[in-house]
Amino acid sequence: MSTLTKAEDTQAPKAGTPFLSVQDLRVRFRTEDGIVKAVNDLSFELEAGRTLGIVGESGSGKSVSNLAVMGLHNPRNATVEGSVKLEGQELLGLPQRELEKLRGNKMAMIFQDSLAALSPYYTVGRQIAEPFMKHTGANKKEGRARAIEMLDKVGIPQPDKRVDSYPHQFSGGMRQRAMIAMSLVCNPKLIIADEPTTALDVTVQAQIIDLLKDLQQEFGTSIVFITHDLGVIREIADDVLVMYAGRAVERGTMREVLKTPQHPYGWGLLSSIPRINAPVDVPLQPIPGTPPSLLNPPSGCAFNPRCEYRELVTGDRCRTDRPPLELANGHLSACHLTGAQKQSILTEQILPRLSS
Repeated sequence: MSTLTKAEDTQAPKAGTPFLSVQDLRVRFRTEDGIVKAVNDLSFELEAGRTLGIVGESGSGKSVSNLAVMGLHNPRNATVEGSVKLEGQELLGLPQRELEKLRGNKMAMIFQDSLAALSPYYTVGRQIAEPFMKHTGANKKEGRARAIEMLDKVGIPQPDKRVDSYPHQFSGGMRQRAMIAMSLVCNPKLIIADEPTTALDVTVQAQIIDLLKDLQQEFGTSIVFITHDLGVIREIADDVLVMYAGRAVERGTMREVLKTPQHPYGWGLLSSIPRINAPVDVPLQPIPGTPPSLLNPPSGCAFNPRCEYRELVTGDRCRTDRPPLELANGHLSACHLTGAQKQSILTEQILPRLSS
């Protein structure tokens, strides 16, 4: 837990301080089978007004890490350590009452399953208005007006009528728009979007992405966008963090990570994407094997049991030594392959495979 004093917590952020700074974040869950090491020494930063895309397979720690940023883990079975600072203010260790003042007001989250996240017992308008009234002191009439305004802003038709509808009366795309309206109702500076387009068709996905980009431009909001879809990342992210088995394995700008990836896991993710121009008889190339159990993750590099390039590394380092996240050919990656080896594999094998 953070050991910062109250005086340090309330200091104004220094010039150049990242808007969101996560350092050495660790999240553990106590289960009947043992301790699940869900997130391990994760560090990243997000500048104001930019979008960080976090990608990885299910179970890689994407959502868990950002629920920790929001302070939404139950302390009865979860342990969260490290540092999470929002505009220089330490969030880990804050009393629940202080976190509640920030959630919905200064930071908000768009959940993946909008039908589960929205209460079936209350109208959509009431659920949008509630955080606005709580954080601003507005009355019910003002809250309703604000809900109508936000429904209109996110493109819900006839917002003055749909404000009284229940979640089950909205389509999936409309519910997701309503979730975005709820998250933006107090003009927060940070939005965490947890796979908000996963259950939507591609047309609605594009609409949601365009909506988030437009609202970001209007409000200057910083966005953490969690997804497993690299196509979505290409459309919305400025920077990309690739996670595997609870750790960051690659980090850089969107162009660097998608155009010149430096980690075998990134190569596998890109190679597994279906391509429109590929012959119909060419099979997809999935990453072999399955993600490791976080109850007992592999020693060394967690990706080594699935990596086809581990034999290129001298000795048995992939199985015994965990590679640090360090600069390689322009951006950060955690792999024992040398820079020359990575560049050779990328140029001679990966890029031709992606263009074929």
